Amino acid sequence: MRPSGLYPAVAAGGFRRYATYRIATAAGVFTNTVFGFILAYTYVALWSERPQLGGYGQAEALTFVWAGQALYATVAVMGGGFEAELQERIRNGDVAIDLYRPADLQLWWLASDLGRGAFQLLGRGIVPLAVGAWAFDLALPRSPAVWVLFVVSVLLAIVVSFALRFLVALSSFWLMDGTGVNMISMLAAIFFSGMTLPLTVFPGLLGDVAEWLPWAGMVQVPADVLLGRYDGAGVAGVLAFQVGWAAVLLLVGRGVQALATRKVVVQGG
Repeated sequence: MRPSGLYPAVAAGGFRRYATYRIATAAGVFTNTVFGFILAYTYVALWSERPQLGGYGQAEALTFVWAGQALYATVAVMGGGFEAELQERIRNGDVAIDLYRPADLQLWWLASDLGRGAFQLLGRGIVPLAVGAWAFDLALPRSPAVWVLFVVSVLLAIVVSFALRFLVALSSFWLMDGTGVNMISMLAAIFFSGMTLPLTVFPGLLGDVAEWLPWAGMVQVPADVLLGRYDGAGVAGVLAFQVGWAAVLLLVGRGVQALATRKVVVQGG
């Protein structure tokens, strides 16, 4: 296979791989929908007391909830994507075989994760959002252009998420047990991505800092793009924010990968 066709094939394989787990997908749709209702009614109570909290009306806040449920598995907020498999391959030494393949380790897993994310958006994202739109008055956009920009932002969110989780997975080259790092990564993603509450609700300096952290590019930015909270220049700015963090984190990942590769060579000859 030509190198130009390798990574699209890996992405397609990642899509097909997750498409085979139909019962798990159905269970995930049900879980996301139930949690969506729990969060939605919590938001209704909260926004009834504090209208325009964080700069959102109640319809916008509810849209944020259901967009988050659509993105939950798509951007792997709680992990569960490639990183567990890669960590295990690092622990048992199979990663040495991966490094001998005529494919870049980072690009291979990125392509696979893009396939996974695409399936999760279609398989676990559309139904909860549709149920939310049926049950509540949501502020969904009518312009096709906004939906296109949302899809672009979701694609970038998957890359940002991948880059963060790739660094977590590579920590297994130095740590015997990655459980602690995985837990910290998961908690950071839940708290700083906007999955629980919009980051604009966070008070003072905490909110300002949270909006500039890479996790904001996973849920907060795509949800705000869907809500049409930015004009032309604003949309370009938030997409550039996602691109910037994706580029920085991928470059850091390549640096750590190079160090890890040297470690494997030194230990294994």
